[in-house]
Amino acid sequence: MSRFAFYERIYRAFHDRPSLSKLLLVSTVSGGGIVAFSDTTPFRVAYADSAQGQCPKKKVVVLGTGWAATSFLKNLKNSSYEVEVVSPRNYFAFTPLLPSVTNGTVEARSIVEPIRNIVNKKGPHCEYREAECYKIDAEKKKIYCQTTQASNLGGKEEFAIDYDYLIIAVGARANTFNTPGVEENTHFLKEVEDAQKIRQTVIDCFERASLPSLSEEERKRILHFVVVGGGPTGVEFAAELHDFAIEDLAQLYPEVKNLVKITLLEAGDHILNMFDKRITAFAEQKFQREDINIKTGSMVVKVAEKEISTKERGTGHVVSIPYGMAVWSTGIGTRPFIMEFMKQIGQTNRRAIATDEWLRVDGCDTIYALGDCATINQRRVMEDIAAIFSKADKSGTGKLTIQDAKEVVADICERYPQVELYLKKKNMKNFVDLLKHSDSEMQTLKLDIELFKLALSEVDSQMKNLPATAQVAAQQGEYLADCFNRMDMCEKNPEGPLRFRASGRHRFHPFRYKHFGQFAPLGGEQTAAELPGDWVSIGRSTQWLWYSVYASKLVSWRTRVLVISDWGRRFIFGRDSSRI
Repeated sequence: MSRFAFYERIYRAFHDRPSLSKLLLVSTVSGGGIVAFSDTTPFRVAYADSAQGQCPKKKVVVLGTGWAATSFLKNLKNSSYEVEVVSPRNYFAFTPLLPSVTNGTVEARSIVEPIRNIVNKKGPHCEYREAECYKIDAEKKKIYCQTTQASNLGGKEEFAIDYDYLIIAVGARANTFNTPGVEENTHFLKEVEDAQKIRQTVIDCFERASLPSLSEEERKRILHFVVVGGGPTGVEFAAELHDFAIEDLAQLYPEVKNLVKITLLEAGDHILNMFDKRITAFAEQKFQREDINIKTGSMVVKVAEKEISTKERGTGHVVSIPYGMAVWSTGIGTRPFIMEFMKQIGQTNRRAIATDEWLRVDGCDTIYALGDCATINQRRVMEDIAAIFSKADKSGTGKLTIQDAKEVVADICERYPQVELYLKKKNMKNFVDLLKHSDSEMQTLKLDIELFKLALSEVDSQMKNLPATAQVAAQQGEYLADCFNRMDMCEKNPEGPLRFRASGRHRFHPFRYKHFGQFAPLGGEQTAAELPGDWVSIGRSTQWLWYSVYASKLVSWRTRVLVISDWGRRFIFGRDSSRI
């Protein structure tokens, strides 16, 4: 008997007895070696696949370690995959707390979790590569990467990775709108390193302004902090910076505390445009009381080393604003290698990769994109109106009754989410009410395709793109992991969430985003919240709700303990003003 056959017999003898298969040491006569069998032995897994005739494992490559990628990895349970994660960042960062890192309320290490800790769990075998993808070859099913660190020879090493399925979840970069000087002279707030640099710069500004050799005007310039962008991140950072300056730095730098000025520049009419008007009004009034200068209708056209030039929408005049530090928070842009990939697959003149409702990239059978780097291309109802009508008209008469319409209501609302939005806007209970609204005699008359088109003619106007938020990315990652968990890898053509069955239905329900609300911390232990059901809450009680929700959403118990202890430390001792 060969040694290989001998090992096989031993393995099979103990395979059905888990209590004895935890650890078995066998001394072989011919080789004199020792073989260890355990629940996690790679030999056992690989051998069981070939011996029992199981399908070869599919290789899933995940690009990124942000919200979408981490959510996918945490929820992927199917051991039929070999997973390889590629990212220049070997940790997951809880980005909603980045503004708190900029002023020392929370330490940077408290909001990050090493990605190896996250993927080191029961489930599919997973490997992490600290590298950056610079090219995707969809035809050859390869990605090309380079290491983040230089080799001994001085250059960065390059390598290629094959895949069966590719998950693109690399997020996005800050959008400068090609404004001159932004890259060179402003700070972004997208990564942990950005928050740390901002914190150091704030302290540097106060230290420099305290030097005796400077004039009063120069001190005012150095202590003028400008925030470009009136979205949630910009508003929260301005509020956090104000609290830091008033509550902590004013005591340490009493000679310059009255020179501090914060200006918030917004090109639109109001800050927090995506929030309820009540929240917008409260935030603007609060900032005015705290002397945070809000300049709406101001579009930045140039950023120099010591001044920012803005074009006022009302007058058209260009105004120069001296500053000491500027933070740019105006939206997101596409990463360069993603733009090259989009050109390769024929998706030009887009801000992000276009996917269908199952998160698969349009034109690519085995590539999925989620998070900030992707956008879902919703199908228009009017594009498929003939097919919808034909499906409902089972009798083939060319006319629909109320009963015929009711039978396709669920499919239409699921496939086209804009229908549900339209019904909500018109205060209609269901799709049948929409049909009745289009024809008052619907109860007695049958509906032909022209009346059917008339009823649905305005529905597509309600189509909306999903916001680029952590909440959306996390839900997409969880959804896609659930699809992969339920895929049968032994099928001849396992295309995944997009494959049609004979019935004409998709294997899985399309992705549907569920909005659970959003927060806008406004400083001074006050937060505004817009929650489902058109419920708006503003005040100190909402701040405690914000604490509890964010603590529960942290990725591990380690980070929860660290963040909560940071909050407690701040209440007792104040914020840390050291430059570290």
